[in-house]
Amino acid sequence: MLLKDERVQLVEFCLKMQADDLTVGTSGNLSVRNGDLIAITPSGAAYDDLTPESICVIDLDGKPVEEGLEPSSEVPMHTSVYASTDAKAVVHTHPLYASTLSAVIDELPPIHYMIALLGGPVRVAPYATFGSPELAANAITAMQDRFGALLQNHGATTYGDSLAKAYTRSIYLEWTCRMYYQARLLGQPNLLPGDEIDRVAEKLNSYGQAVPKP
Repeated sequence: MLLKDERVQLVEFCLKMQADDLTVGTSGNLSVRNGDLIAITPSGAAYDDLTPESICVIDLDGKPVEEGLEPSSEVPMHTSVYASTDAKAVVHTHPLYASTLSAVIDELPPIHYMIALLGGPVRVAPYATFGSPELAANAITAMQDRFGALLQNHGATTYGDSLAKAYTRSIYLEWTCRMYYQARLLGQPNLLPGDEIDRVAEKLNSYGQAVPKP
């Protein structure tokens, strides 16, 4: 089986995505890159029914390399992220708050310092039909110097150097969207300055690492 470990990992994180309310129904998709191959979730499959065997494997051009289920409709976006960044994993979600805000704002502002995990304020990519090359191009433009983007009237996409990191960024993006949504219900939120986001980003680079012994 090609990319067995990656397939197992994708099934595990698909179930997490469902449990964490990052998606609804069969929407959303995840992928992991290993060399010139990409393991990606199939199109329209129920997450509870996924097995490692049902995960698809495609090349960097998005073409299936073995028989099986049809790959996710968002193959163009996944392959575009891999072509344009150093990503090793991509997570595309349809969470409630990110999807809601994507319909009314042009950018998620720095309402909390954890937005530094996304590289700064998160841009909203202009709307285009799901699965289209136009949506992929819009997402890549919005993610320039960022690790994620909101997709207008659609959802969100994040990436990372591992599936765990890409997924964590999706969790924090949705949490920050929810915080901004709720703060706006109460009034005009205070926002953090850009230099503070830069400081936090630098601190997060070493967060949780062991302190070297003298």
